[in-house]
This record gives sequence, C-alpha cells and structure tokens, in this order.
Amino acid sequence: MRKKTFAAAALLAAATLTLSACGSQKADSSVVSSVSQESGGSGPVTVLDQPWDKPGLVLTDTHGKKYDLRKETQGHPTLLYFGYTHCPDICPTTMSNIAVAAQKSLTPAQRADLRVVFVTTDPGRDTPATLGSWLKGIDPRFIGLTGDFKTIQTAARSVGISVEPTTKNKSGQLVSMHGTQVVAFSPKNDGGYAFFDDQATVDDYIKDLPKIVQGAKP
Repeated sequence: MRKKTFAAAALLAAATLTLSACGSQKADSSVVSSVSQESGGSGPVTVLDQPWDKPGLVLTDTHGKKYDLRKETQGHPTLLYFGYTHCPDICPTTMSNIAVAAQKSLTPAQRADLRVVFVTTDPGRDTPATLGSWLKGIDPRFIGLTGDFKTIQTAARSVGISVEPTTKNKSGQLVSMHGTQVVAFSPKNDGGYAFFDDQATVDDYIKDLPKIVQGAKP
C-alpha cells in the first residue's frame, strides 16, 4: 500500500471538473489529509489515514425540527452528502445508488442503523417540505437538512468539500456549485474515514456498505 499526503479538497475537486449539472469547484487548500491508495490504482473510493471529525452541524430537518448531526448520528454508520434537490443528475443518482445498494446489501437492522444525511447546498429553495418530498421519492429513511448557507458551507469545507452560493448560469438557470463526494463516518469513533466520488456505482456501494456499517474500511 502506497501512502501519500494530499490537499484533500483538491483531490475531491478533481473528481468534479467534468461535471456540468452540479458544477466545478475551487479547491480549499487549507484542508489537508493523509489518504491511502493502492500503488498504481485509482477508483471511486478513497480511504483516509487520518479521519475527519464529523462536522458540528445543527440545522433543520424535513419535519422543521432542529437536528444536531453529531448528537443524532453518534455511534451510527453515517453517510454525509452535500447537494440540492434541483440538481438534474448527480445528486439524485447518488442518493438513488445508495438507496438501492442499502436495500440489496444490508439487513433490515443494518438499514435501520445506517444514517444517510443529505445537506442542501441550496437552502434558499430547499425548504424542509421540499427536501422531505424529494427524499421520500428516494428513501424516506434518508435525513434532509437545511438552514443557514454559511453554516452549511463551513461544515462542508471541514470535510474537504467546497460549496459555493447558488448562482445563475449562462442560460439563466439557478445552479449550485458543490463537491459531489459522499463521506463515510465510522460507528466506532464517528470519524470520517472514507469518501466515494460521483463515479461510485450501485455495485460499489453494495460491496462497501456492509463494511461501513461494521466500522471496517472499504
């Protein structure tokens, strides 16, 4: 196993440069983490040697109630994703892949234990009701959070994901520019020890979700 030290956000950003729907992003060079990669190989999953702390994020859930990310997910395997409901492709595909994989690879007890948290990067449009309706069509067990944009942006950056304010593109459409990685947190120590890029397929999640719920590395 060859180990390198990367600017984690730059590594994450590289995976999104070809995207058009969710947008590209600038790397946050202030976030540095050590990751492990097999020599000469690359894939949709990256394992961190030094895990990220789970963001101290308190937002509003789809029921309009306060949701403390650290408190509510403590001791549970957790997947964290930053995206928005108006995204035409990457965001719904990612959430759907996780939902299908969880149904196929996990027991009912494991699915109940898993926390999949979708934090909007477009809180101006993604109200609790909007998030709830959107996630219900994917998996009603998924948790949707919205709130202050700066709070969301700071939390995303703490795990190496860049998020920019929603803006209009050349066609006049509102788009949210954000990283498209899913961060996995261990139920053993609540550390973020792996991330999946937007190329991760249902089969990739089927392979790795059973390991994640047990706190093992993908």
